Amino acid sequence: MTGLKQDFNYSERQACKLLGMDRSSYRYDPKPDQNEKLREELIELGKQKPRYGYRFLHELLKRRGWKVNHKRLYRLYRQENLAVRRLKRKRLMRAAVPMAQLQRANQEWALDFVMDGLATGRALRVLTIVDGYTRECLAMEVDSCLSSRRVTRVLEWIIGQRGAPETLRCDNGPEFTSRHFLVWCEERKIRLVHIQPGRPMQNGRVESFNGRLRYECLNANWFLSIGQAKQKIESWREEYNRERPHSSLGYLTPAEFAGRSAPLLS
Repeated sequence: MTGLKQDFNYSERQACKLLGMDRSSYRYDPKPDQNEKLREELIELGKQKPRYGYRFLHELLKRRGWKVNHKRLYRLYRQENLAVRRLKRKRLMRAAVPMAQLQRANQEWALDFVMDGLATGRALRVLTIVDGYTRECLAMEVDSCLSSRRVTRVLEWIIGQRGAPETLRCDNGPEFTSRHFLVWCEERKIRLVHIQPGRPMQNGRVESFNGRLRYECLNANWFLSIGQAKQKIESWREEYNRERPHSSLGYLTPAEFAGRSAPLLS
């Protein structure tokens, strides 16, 4: 600052005022980095274990004889950008889809999957398809794995029996969002309604059916094989459609309700 006064005729006070700097800041003499060795060892460990967080690195340093506060270590960890960047999971956004007011059979079919297991521990999946108006269970496909092509094959079989639906309502599972399934619906001019993620009651009719399936069939039986599971589940489906009264249908069975509705619609 002496040279500054000789060359420009400015004192230290005037120069600091002109620069907007506090005089104590100008006079501050930085101390040597006391964390230099710790910083170097932390960087070395971070390169060796890039997936370790600062707490794990803290433990490794303690085993090497370092006695350091975890807050101090975290500060150095952040300064050296050792944290692995975590990508935020993309959330699927869909508009709300309220339950439709149905007036006829085949107006809307609801699809969903139910998970269970065999006595051997092998996984068991059940594809359930329900007519939203008559509450009939149109089909239940049972296997350990069900692809989107298997889903469309079952739908083709039902369509051959009773005609095509106007709408299919389902969740956002991979079987229902695959390119094959979307193209299949488009080719047959079937409207596809995906419910919002995390809103199962937007597909409440099939969810209600799945609850009955689990309570009355899956939880009441011990399946030893896929073949046995198919037989018992299909037997329960027939009983559900033809013998089990349904409260929302005025305690008619789905088959009785469908039979009474057919003359009104013809």
